[in-house]
Amino acid sequence: MTPKKLAALFVPAVLVIAIDQLTKWIIRTTPELHRYDVIDGWLAFYYTQNDGMAMGIDIFSTPVVSSISILATIGILSYLLYTMDKSPVKYLIFMGLVIGGALGNITDRLTMGFIEGYGGLLDGHVVDFIHFNLEINDWPVFPYIFNMADVAISVSIITLLVFNKQLMPHHEEEVLEEPVSEEESTVEETQAPVVEEKPLEEK
Repeated sequence: MTPKKLAALFVPAVLVIAIDQLTKWIIRTTPELHRYDVIDGWLAFYYTQNDGMAMGIDIFSTPVVSSISILATIGILSYLLYTMDKSPVKYLIFMGLVIGGALGNITDRLTMGFIEGYGGLLDGHVVDFIHFNLEINDWPVFPYIFNMADVAISVSIITLLVFNKQLMPHHEEEVLEEPVSEEESTVEETQAPVVEEKPLEEK
């Protein structure tokens, strides 16, 4: 576990958390940006809060979703630290973006309940605001609203899948041949085929 690899994992994570929390704070505290067209008909800010899972999946209660998110992130981070010595730096950078995105949304789940006064720890809702509002024949191309943490997670996972051979760690098994002793080698080299002599027949 070298300082270079630790930096490759944690520097991107800290940057994503900072960018994610800063953009959420700006949107949340600026009413003019709650409904704002960035590119008319394509991209808009649409401030909302998500109390469930990604993409509007609403199966569990908010505290359960928060607990699952925290446990999953701890598990992934523990695995990354355990396998860090065998992991390439490029892979750790992208996984740092994933960890940063996860921690950015977990920060909302731990704090937003207190900030807005509707709940306690684990009751917080995740702030979302980026909306691709393009529609084709009155059908939304991508109806989900997301945030910068989601962008970091999605871009990293897609990049790791597309460039799997270049970025993902591949632990090749080393095939070790059984060593041959010097004595056995000498015997094999000097051993000549034995030709059996037949006795001469009397005429």
